Amino acid sequence: MTAGRAAVLEAPGELLVTDVEFADPGPGEVLVRLVASGLCHTDLGVIAGGIPFPSPGIIGHEGAGIVDRVGEGVTGLAVGDKVLLSFTSCGSCEACDSAHPAYCETWLPRNLLGMLRPEGSADVTRNGTPVASHFFGQSSFGQYAIADERSAVKVDAGADLTVLAPLGCGVLTGFGSMWNVLDPGEGDIVAVYGAGAVGLSAVIAAAQRNPSQLIAIDLVDERLRLAEEFGATATINAGTEDVGARLAELTGGRGVSLSFDTTGNPRVARGALDAAAVRGTVLVCGAPPPGTEIPVDIQGILSGKVLRGVTMGDTDPATLIPLLIALHAEGKLPLERLEKRYPLDEIGRAADDMHHGITVKPVIVF
Repeated sequence: MTAGRAAVLEAPGELLVTDVEFADPGPGEVLVRLVASGLCHTDLGVIAGGIPFPSPGIIGHEGAGIVDRVGEGVTGLAVGDKVLLSFTSCGSCEACDSAHPAYCETWLPRNLLGMLRPEGSADVTRNGTPVASHFFGQSSFGQYAIADERSAVKVDAGADLTVLAPLGCGVLTGFGSMWNVLDPGEGDIVAVYGAGAVGLSAVIAAAQRNPSQLIAIDLVDERLRLAEEFGATATINAGTEDVGARLAELTGGRGVSLSFDTTGNPRVARGALDAAAVRGTVLVCGAPPPGTEIPVDIQGILSGKVLRGVTMGDTDPATLIPLLIALHAEGKLPLERLEKRYPLDEIGRAADDMHHGITVKPVIVF
């Protein structure tokens, strides 16, 4: 057993930083001493009770740290390795075999629900009583995490783990969704709805493809200014402007060829569909409460419009994370402009700041 502290979700809206015990890693697992962990909107959804996860439990899924112990069968990692933690997958289904692990047949129970764990997987306990963990194969809101080997991506010994922590989900999702799925070209008109960490990462990715227009939409002027800094050619404040009318004006009535809705709000997705061009694509991500539906006018999509969903940017973390690290080193992925650091004891304030748009990407430091 390894003693440490963690932010335990006791019930919706109730995070308590408390002492816990981390068992030795089981087969295929590593014990990671965390240096930092990003806080993601999916975490906020769980904290608010909109996304189911057992309680008391530990969430968090953008961990970054150093391997402290390795379990049986682990071959790709060793004690002392620096790692970034991302989502987990089975590694053997058709999607995993074809380099699409975000669409693993068992992705949902392995990652979001905390219900499917490998045989012999190690537990986190508090006073001898198990605490739910293994969120996204890691549960990184603690000083340690018991992580699947498949959740961990080894990085260089000199890597700044605190800066790079958000790569595991938010940045990976936004960048990957634009880079891998929408794949804009120079003739495309691109719109990104929501300029949080996911949306801004998508803006950064799109800007590198030089589309004819790159439009960012949000409610917070400071985030829109960041989007312009990162390459947006125009911005729209959805709180003060008519988004549909502005998009029609900006596109000369043509509509948007590639839209990315990061908000998880069905009204936003419907608006993106209405504003889409003939044969345009609207890509949606996020984790709204189960049962959330997007209203679709069938007549409105008969012009070849496509509504498509995406999980984790349809990425293989082992492939995309090294690319993101390289782009950061080249100054093309300015993570520092998104981040604000908080100690573990202030994780509640970090969540509130993110919820209210004060901070784009909180990073919990240990």
